[in-house]
Amino acid sequence: MRIGELAALAGVSTRAVRHYHHLGLLPEPERRANGYRLYTLRDAVTLSRIRRLSELGLSLEEIRDVLADQQGRELREVLTELDADLERQEAEIRERRARLATLLEQENPQPDDALSPDMARILGRLPRGGGGMAARDREFLALLDTSMPADRRADFVDPVLALPETDPEFHAQAMQVYAELDAFADIVPDEDDPRVEELAWRLIELTPRELIPEGSLPMPGEEDPFVRAFMADLSPGQAVVIRRVMKLLSKP
Repeated sequence: MRIGELAALAGVSTRAVRHYHHLGLLPEPERRANGYRLYTLRDAVTLSRIRRLSELGLSLEEIRDVLADQQGRELREVLTELDADLERQEAEIRERRARLATLLEQENPQPDDALSPDMARILGRLPRGGGGMAARDREFLALLDTSMPADRRADFVDPVLALPETDPEFHAQAMQVYAELDAFADIVPDEDDPRVEELAWRLIELTPRELIPEGSLPMPGEEDPFVRAFMADLSPGQAVVIRRVMKLLSKP
């Protein structure tokens, strides 16, 4: 058989056949005196195996290892791993479609609405409305949803979801604290200003204790890059309040 006949028999392109030769998946056949490759039925069998395994989702490197193992042990191993990977992909697709369905239910979806289900539930329990620090908090949580390591997600999500889903008193207190923080945007109070201490404690009281256990936060001046970026995004007056919160929570 010529290369075109072989490719047609296996249902692949001649370019694919040449690529498989280059990768060592398909041995180079003998050549006739005129330079044309001469393929046999055995080459067609090998090529059809490559196609079938590729359609299952195996990489060409995995296929090469499988074909080199005449006992099929490598194939079972690879297929088991592939099945587990497909199961994971199916779960991810179901989750993505659920998130898309939620977004499509909204009249005017926004970029920050494309959150994980857990973070969407968290934002649903936080006070809505207002600008300034309230809006910034929601943006900050949306950023966390993208950057938070998977092994730390539960430690953050579970305490927040334990907050009352609908609590008018909590909502009113939170909006009042946001308003007072917004007021600090236009002033730079001294650290010993009693308003700073009072507002810092009110912020602490509104935050789930599991999120801020004593001694868990870095001392001011020793923050990691993420905390430094967060502080830099505040006004000087608001930074004074947040630094006071950090000092209070850093005390043993």
